[in-house]
Amino acid sequence: MARVAADAIFSKKGADIVLLDVAGQFFLSDVFVIATGTSRPHVQALTEYVEERLAEVYDTKPLRVEGKTEAEWVLIDYGDIIVHLFQPAPRDFYSLERLWGDSTRLRWEEPVNTEG
Repeated sequence: MARVAADAIFSKKGADIVLLDVAGQFFLSDVFVIATGTSRPHVQALTEYVEERLAEVYDTKPLRVEGKTEAEWVLIDYGDIIVHLFQPAPRDFYSLERLWGDSTRLRWEEPVNTEG
């Protein structure tokens, strides 16, 4: 599920995508997907596309979505995974990768575009 979310973010030009395994450190979720959008409309578009793709693939809706209106930091909570979408300045400020520095980074590679 986290990889599908990451692929969706990548396909809409989200940047600096990181997947963190927080299962041993955070009892509410297993994986954080963290990424950056370039602006408020971009972060909102990323949010909508993640929701759309996970609904298509897993027939699921988020438990909650926070921050979508301001779109400086959007949190999309699916229980097992939480997607964090940031604009650049808030991502640098909150630095979740540093805060959860003891977490293992999960392997994710940019999908290969097979469309010609």
